[in-house]
Amino acid sequence: SVDTDISNVSANRTLDAGVAQGGAPVGTQVPIGAIPGTNDGDMVPGTLVPFAFYAHPVNEQLAFGFGVYAPFGSKTEYEDTFQGRYFGDYTELRVVSAQPTVSYRFNEQWSAGIGITYNQVEGELRRQLPSSAAFNAAGDVDSRVEGDDDGWGYNLGVIYQPVPETTLGLTYRSAVDYELEGTFQATDPLGNVVRADTASLDLTTPETVNFSLTQQMTDRLKLMFGASWVRWSQFEEISIIGSQGNEITNEQQNYSNAWAFASGGEYQLTPTLALRAGVTLDFTPTNDQDRSVRIPSDERRIFSVGAGWSPTPDLTLDFAYSYLTERSTFVEQDRQDLLASAQTGGVPVGGATYSADYKNQAHGFGAQLTYRF
Repeated sequence: SVDTDISNVSANRTLDAGVAQGGAPVGTQVPIGAIPGTNDGDMVPGTLVPFAFYAHPVNEQLAFGFGVYAPFGSKTEYEDTFQGRYFGDYTELRVVSAQPTVSYRFNEQWSAGIGITYNQVEGELRRQLPSSAAFNAAGDVDSRVEGDDDGWGYNLGVIYQPVPETTLGLTYRSAVDYELEGTFQATDPLGNVVRADTASLDLTTPETVNFSLTQQMTDRLKLMFGASWVRWSQFEEISIIGSQGNEITNEQQNYSNAWAFASGGEYQLTPTLALRAGVTLDFTPTNDQDRSVRIPSDERRIFSVGAGWSPTPDLTLDFAYSYLTERSTFVEQDRQDLLASAQTGGVPVGGATYSADYKNQAHGFGAQLTYRF
C-alpha cells in the first residue's frame, strides 16, 4: 500500500505575547525593552509524508514484507520577524525507516512478527542571536545547526484471535540511539560567517508500545480501540557540543512518558464502499516549565472521517480527513546565555525572555492505495 498525508497547522498566539532582551554579561538579566517583532500565527507549513509497504505470503503460515515510512518527524517555521526568534525560528527533524519483516501464523488464534529497522535521521535547528560585541554585526545573527546519522532498531508484534470476531494486537517499537554529526554556523545580516564549528547531538527516539482491539459487531459494523504508550522521558535536553567538547547551546526539554487512546468504527455501506470515523485523545509529554517555541504542544484531540472504495477485488482506495485541536497552552522562556561564551571568545551575547499563549489546530488529509497481486 502507498499512503500520503498532507497536514497544515495554524498556531494562534494572543496579543499578550512579549519579549525582552538582556544585554548585560551572562549571569544577569537586565531587560532593556521589548524586542520588535510579529506573532502572525501560522508556524507549520504543509508537509507531504509518503510511505509504502509490500507483503508477500509464502504459504498459509509464513509471510514476508518490506516497508519504508516515517515513524517520527517535527517541523516548525516562524516568520522572519517572529518575536520569539531568539529561542527558535526554525526546527525540523526527519526520521525515515526501512523495515524488512517476517511473520508467522502458528494456528487459528496466534500470529507473531518481527521487523528490523534501518533508520536515517536529519535535523536542523535555527534561531536568531541579538546584535552584540560578540559578533560586531549590525543586526540579528542567524544561528544554524545541522546534522544527520543513522541507527538500527526493531519491531515486535503479536496478534491473538480468541474467536473469529475478536482480534487483539500488541506491538513494540524499540528505541533508537543516534549521534548526529554536522555543523554550527552563525551568519550576520550581510551573509558573512561570523562563527563556525563542528557540532554533535546525542538523540534517542523513544520506544513505543501499542495495543489494539478490533471487534466485528455485525456483518457490516466493526469497532476498534487502541492505546499507545511512548517513553518520552528519554528526551531530556537538546545539547549541542562543539569540536573542543564545549557546549554550544543547551535547551532543556524534560519530557514525560505519555499515553494516547483512540476509538473508531467502520461500516460496510455496500460491498464496495466502507465508511469510517474515529477520535483520538493524545496526552502531551511536554511540561509547563520547559515547553518551548520549538514544540509548543499540549494535550490534543483528533477527529477523523474516511472511506474505503474497492472498485475491483484486487484494488482498494482509501481517503481520510482529520481535524486536530490542542488545549490552549502557555509558553514562557527565559535564558541568560543565548550562546555559550566559548563560541564567542568569552564575550557575552546576553539573554532574553519570551511569553505567549498558543492555540494550535491542524487539518490532515490522507490517501492510500492497496493492490492485491
